Amino acid sequence: MNLSVVRDTKNGALLTVYVRPSARVTECTGVYGDALKIRIAAPPADGAANSELVRFLARRCSIPLSSVHIQSGFGSKLKRILLKGIPAGRVIAGLNLEPKKDG
Repeated sequence: MNLSVVRDTKNGALLTVYVRPSARVTECTGVYGDALKIRIAAPPADGAANSELVRFLARRCSIPLSSVHIQSGFGSKLKRILLKGIPAGRVIAGLNLEPKKDG
């Protein structure tokens, strides 16, 4: 899996996400182009999908909600998310994106 969808910055991990709102469950489903695809169990109206995305990322990465910031794409399916204060490796582990090892 191409893990360039998340990278380290001086403020934390920067994650590129492609969201699919109105899904049955919120889950990470892999890579879509140059972004991580996350299905969101909330409608795209009134910021509900964005709120669910923030909750999902905070829970999976074990960080406070206040550490998850949508930097761009608030009204779009393609978003850039800053996870303040944590390295990209912790995001990769929290979202179970580590490549599978043979053997």
